[in-house]
Amino acid sequence: MCGITGIYSPGGTVSPVVLSAMTDTLRHRGPDHSGTYVNPNGTVGLGHTRLSIIDLSERGNQPMANDSGGVQVSYNGEIYNYQEIRTCSPRTAVSMK
Repeated sequence: MCGITGIYSPGGTVSPVVLSAMTDTLRHRGPDHSGTYVNPNGTVGLGHTRLSIIDLSERGNQPMANDSGGVQVSYNGEIYNYQEIRTCSPRTAVSMK
């Protein structure tokens, strides 16, 4: 099972060092990959440790960004109906890789 950490700091003081230390404490929950993200103004930090189940490639590493990099997400779980979602209307604004 993956591990997720996060910091919200309205004053813009998220420390990448502290976020990495927090994420490292969850390494046993997701030994396959570890990643962090701090937004440009330093108000939000996300950390993730990954246990790979379905997608073993690097494309499943998290935190994960949309195509423009403006949206970041970290979640615990697998999208089991990804093949069905991929066939949805081309009007969707987000591409699946």
